[in-house]
Amino acid sequence: MNRVVITGMGIYSCLGQTLDSVRDALYRGVSGIVFDPMRKEHGFRSGLTGSVPAPDLKKELPRSQRAYMPEQAQYAYCATRDALAWAGIDGEYLENHDVGLIYGNDSSADAVYQSVSKINEKKDTMLCGSGAIFQSMNSTVSMNLGVIFHLKGINLTLSAACASGSHSIGWGSLLIRNGLQDIVVCGGAQEINEAATGSFDGISAFSTREDDPSAASRPFDLHRDGLVPSGGAATVVLESYESARKRGARIIAEVIGYGFSSNGDHISTPNVNGPARSLEMAIRQSGLSINDIGYINAHATSTQVGDANEAKAIYQVFGDSRIPVTSTKSQTGHEMWMAGASEVIYSILMMKDGFIAGNINFETPDEDTARLLIPSSTIHRGFDTFLSNSFGFGGTNSSLVIRNV
Repeated sequence: MNRVVITGMGIYSCLGQTLDSVRDALYRGVSGIVFDPMRKEHGFRSGLTGSVPAPDLKKELPRSQRAYMPEQAQYAYCATRDALAWAGIDGEYLENHDVGLIYGNDSSADAVYQSVSKINEKKDTMLCGSGAIFQSMNSTVSMNLGVIFHLKGINLTLSAACASGSHSIGWGSLLIRNGLQDIVVCGGAQEINEAATGSFDGISAFSTREDDPSAASRPFDLHRDGLVPSGGAATVVLESYESARKRGARIIAEVIGYGFSSNGDHISTPNVNGPARSLEMAIRQSGLSINDIGYINAHATSTQVGDANEAKAIYQVFGDSRIPVTSTKSQTGHEMWMAGASEVIYSILMMKDGFIAGNINFETPDEDTARLLIPSSTIHRGFDTFLSNSFGFGGTNSSLVIRNV
């Protein structure tokens, strides 16, 4: 079985659009969450959102390509461009090798909304434009990235709710481990517009702590009142160890465990046993013991039941080992389809710099979270291996174990 290493990373996040700026924001405990008054005007219960600037791609891509790219595909392009550059993979290499692509995405809501609105208003489908169909398909991100970067290996979208980005890395690692691909570009992208988030607001999923946006996302805290939507894109380049050595690539980290499970239960309310089985599988596949894990990046989104059940699952697996646990969603909000990939990058940046970003806004533990070691501010603590959790609607669970190289 091949070893699977990470040779490139790129991110487009509410914390920054470069790895350096994101690392600094994590270290300083900066929040990327703002209040958007337009959401209130449009009937949202909550005007809170992560703040992600629109990319200006006019100087990089021709109009004919940009016409096929919705918001999330633009974010993914920026993250993938930077990840490939980090990995030292240029256009000539991509033209001559079968580089694969598995990207997490589970909506393209705004593109559908814009098309249907035009049809309803103008009574003419021709006015949607030639790019509308490609923008509105759920596979829009992998379609666009595959064409723009001339990728010739596997090309597919992985749709698994808020575990999409994590599962994409897991499945990319399985392909490489089994010798089916040498390199796979993996990641997750999330649109952040009102069309994508309105239905979440409609089920009272969002925090309404609008008087202090930076304090609204409160994973694990007793007084949490809902998640804050956010988005962007994150890309990692996975590669077999032998391929990386042959290319002379700089190896960042190694994927050593991937666990997955399904709750087989409620469509939106998570349970405890499903996540616990995902954690156990990832650790078992890594060949490590629980004491070898130096940090856990939790899925915790700042919902009452979700955070409580994840805390129970972590304690069920790790007991009183007192491994530091934080949710970077306290700073970013919930990046949904992107989160599983971005949180791997956040954790790697911390691992490389010897710190753990604090779970900001964690002030008062509840009965379940009190059993975990959850630092509320940045701590200087080195670690060589971490576990990252991602869970999603429908009961899909993904856990990744990654170590330093």
